[in-house]
Amino acid sequence: MECTVLASGSSGNCMYIRSGESALILDAGLSKKEIITRLSASGKDPGIVDAILLTHEHTDHVRGAEALARELNLPLTGTGGTLTAFRSTRQAIKKQAPQNPCRYNTSFTAGEFVVTPFAVSHDAVEPCGYSIRCGDLCLSIMTDTGIVTPHMMEYLSASDGIVLESNHCPEMLAHGPYPEYLKRRIRGKTGHLSNTMAADCIRDLKGSIGTVILSHLSEINNTPKRAFASSQEALGLDMSYIDLRVAAPGIGCSCLSKTIKIG
Repeated sequence: MECTVLASGSSGNCMYIRSGESALILDAGLSKKEIITRLSASGKDPGIVDAILLTHEHTDHVRGAEALARELNLPLTGTGGTLTAFRSTRQAIKKQAPQNPCRYNTSFTAGEFVVTPFAVSHDAVEPCGYSIRCGDLCLSIMTDTGIVTPHMMEYLSASDGIVLESNHCPEMLAHGPYPEYLKRRIRGKTGHLSNTMAADCIRDLKGSIGTVILSHLSEINNTPKRAFASSQEALGLDMSYIDLRVAAPGIGCSCLSKTIKIG
């Protein structure tokens, strides 16, 4: 299984996950044109995509979803709450893409993948993370949540690789330019994980997972160096057993935009 981060951060989020001749797109927070351009630039084939998965309805995750779904002739897959909230903002669109609702903790098949949505804690209608399994390998993605619950940890610990939010440095957020109400929202239980919280999560998972991609970094309140250092410190000597990467804001995986192999 391979995971390519095409975009990550508050400006837009999009991932391409492939195994064999089957692929998924997770979130479409860029324009359709930009997503297709980045797929082409990274040598990824949009023609083998079996599903477009949405984690929630915020613009940085769905900006190009409608147009991309029509381009690829695919339905949009997400929880019922996500799809309803997404559609409510696009009522003026005459030709809308079909919808494929999914439910928490209920698996469905998309091409060669078995996908299971799970609940996260974010200020959206019915947000989710996804556990994506193909054969013996499993990748779990959790990009927007204010806390990590035992239920989330069950999915993460059963994975070979994870894409995990490491949104902000607490110190940078506290002393940064955001108004106080926005700082409270980001720090809250339905906000975003800090570097410290992501690092604690990874520390608790060491021994279970082999690959970690830190994602959804704030361009204002974080840096790739700070996010990496926080998780590196939490892993300690176990760092040598985990392939730790950072998806830098806006430009995808910081490791020269290379595809990350899971397993």
